[in-house]
Amino acid sequence: MTFSSLEFLLFFLPALFLCYFCVPRRFLPVRNLVLLAFSLFFYACGGTAFLPVLLSSIAVNYVCGLLAAPERSLAVRRLGLWGSGVFGIGMLAVFKYTGFLVRNLNALGAGLPVPEIVLPIGISFFTFQGLSYVIDVYRGEAQCQRNPFYVALYVALFPQLVAGPIVRYTTVEGELAQRGGGDTLSDFSQGTVRFLFGLGKKMLLANAMGEIADAVFAQSPGTMAASLAWLGAAAYTFQIYFDFSAYSDMAIGLGRMFGFHFLENFQYPYIAQSVTEFWRRWHISLSTWFRDYVYIPLGGSRCSTGRNLLNLGAVWLLTGLWHGAEWTFVLWGGWFFLLLAGERLLWGKGLARLPRILRHGYTLLAVVVSWVLFRSPDAAFAGSYLGAMAGLGGRAADGQTVYFLLEYGPEWIACAAAALPVKRWLEDRLPETGPAGGLRLWGPRLAALVLLALSYLKLATGSFNPFIYFQF
Repeated sequence: MTFSSLEFLLFFLPALFLCYFCVPRRFLPVRNLVLLAFSLFFYACGGTAFLPVLLSSIAVNYVCGLLAAPERSLAVRRLGLWGSGVFGIGMLAVFKYTGFLVRNLNALGAGLPVPEIVLPIGISFFTFQGLSYVIDVYRGEAQCQRNPFYVALYVALFPQLVAGPIVRYTTVEGELAQRGGGDTLSDFSQGTVRFLFGLGKKMLLANAMGEIADAVFAQSPGTMAASLAWLGAAAYTFQIYFDFSAYSDMAIGLGRMFGFHFLENFQYPYIAQSVTEFWRRWHISLSTWFRDYVYIPLGGSRCSTGRNLLNLGAVWLLTGLWHGAEWTFVLWGGWFFLLLAGERLLWGKGLARLPRILRHGYTLLAVVVSWVLFRSPDAAFAGSYLGAMAGLGGRAADGQTVYFLLEYGPEWIACAAAALPVKRWLEDRLPETGPAGGLRLWGPRLAALVLLALSYLKLATGSFNPFIYFQF
């Protein structure tokens, strides 16, 4: 079940609203229990067999959090920290990387049977949340939670459970025990608008671009026209942004409806003027997780240049592998490592002196190339596809390019506009009073209703509705 499914919109969410808001606000523990029950049911809809994996993660991190509390002895605290780490990383290793390891050993002649292991939905996200909770408790940055239901609700809360954003415990710590107050109606209204904007981005933009990307990447790149290769890469560049940022919008909106205030996960990354800036704007919850729990503990940048490069390389190797157990993801991480290291040590100062349009062009080119690596099934395909983009396919243009541009013309224009901070630009320039103030207040709400209607039409008439980050 996904947020953009009829099952979710017509059955799950109304049933949750009915059960949750029928409970008086003063009985928040009961409301929390309702949320937890629906969250576990939501996860079970994606695979009942893997519900024990989620419950085990909750139980282990709850116990390890108790052990890691500051009042314990250092030895016990370290036991809690290492227990959470070994369990979480071990669980990822078993479910996510065993097949990858065996396939590579077989490539060296091992001849081992490749296990068929189904990856539990969202395992990378809820594992990282559990780890961050225990680490923060160990560091003294978060209070140890002695109520197991609060830990369970934090890890399993359905808006961010299967595809993020990765929510830090300190972000919602207070709201687990106390929320609502006088801003409940305002929160619900803002959350609804945010959710519907995310739904519209997913159904109207991401899915349209996904249809183009799938059609292009399904072809052999060896004879592909350069224009078609570029168009397919551009379509996937839009698809992955609007797909993932739409899910984050819907997650943040749903959280707001129930009184939780998740942090932003995307800040218009395609307006960045360097790769460094791009990663300050893209999947912020993941990049800050690796910064705070891997990069800085390894020494960060407060060390020699050589050690700093090793730290940066370790982070991007892990970031690539976090996204998937394939060499293409390792190459994707390596590509960003080279670019970030280059900007830090070689061409960063020169880049800053270039005109804005050149900085932006350089960043977009680097990002588009990265998405080709990310989307390709293997390294050979990625190399061939990049060759087609460089014109090695033998043709500069073909009719397919024109067809996809004309057939999806409105979607291309909408994607270009939606990737820009148009909403912020309007908010900064429209006064808060008078007719413009009414437009500021009611414009987004009316637009959200229009997006809901258009999204429902797409849902009722189409079947193409994947979520890219569900596989992680």
